[in-house]
Amino acid sequence: MGYFRVRGKIFRWGLRTYIMGILNVTPDSFSDGGSFYHPEAALRQAERLIEDGADILDIGGESTRPFAEPVSEEEELRRVIPVIEAVRQRFPEIPISVDTYKARVAEEALSAGADIVNDVSALRFDPGMTEVIRRHRPPVVLMHMKGTPQTMQIDPRYEDPVREIREFLRERAELVRSLGVPPQGIIVDPGIGFGKRFEDNLALLRAVRAFRELGYPVLYGPSRKAFLGEILKKEARERDIGTVATVVFLALSGADLVRVHNVAWCREALAVIDHLRERI
Repeated sequence: MGYFRVRGKIFRWGLRTYIMGILNVTPDSFSDGGSFYHPEAALRQAERLIEDGADILDIGGESTRPFAEPVSEEEELRRVIPVIEAVRQRFPEIPISVDTYKARVAEEALSAGADIVNDVSALRFDPGMTEVIRRHRPPVVLMHMKGTPQTMQIDPRYEDPVREIREFLRERAELVRSLGVPPQGIIVDPGIGFGKRFEDNLALLRAVRAFRELGYPVLYGPSRKAFLGEILKKEARERDIGTVATVVFLALSGADLVRVHNVAWCREALAVIDHLRERI
């Protein structure tokens, strides 16, 4: 799978598990909504995530939790662009990902200093996104979602979730390759919690090798998700220990990136794992 350089950082896929730190600039995200809504608070949180060991900051201005209402393009721009500009000015070397499915938001975020586009729709929701990717050729995260945030948890069904989602990600990655993005810059994400039942999420978490066989870096976003709530019987903000356990399992299985809220705990766990095991 090789390596990929983003600003001053080299991502050597297959050698370790990297951390994408979540920075939600929204009033309504499922676990930290409103905490970092204002630019000053967002900048302080960005500094904290970087100090804690985040390899990438993922900045998003629209909640995609189940049944979340969409926000307008203008509102999303108002939320994320000042934060991206401030983080880029303060931390010129940190790779920044913009979490959006809107073409104009991606375009302006890249111009403001973002490096990566993280699209939960895998370039399906906004037809203009393909042209943005063709023009800028940034690294792209392609996530699987069944339906939309408003419909995804209304009785989702699969005959074989791993096979179906693997084929979906293969097709979307081939599209992005046709736009000029090299394979080492195409990151696939099975979409834990996005239109999946409890048993589907567990099957996807156990299938890291199957997704890595596609030939692209694999990202998982298990942080504080509902499947952990079902196991632990805890609210979202109380699921960090469960998240760390999942991250360790994913690292031992060969995942390339994990997207998490509590970077410090996950970085410590991964540091120990790096010393105890050979890469699977």
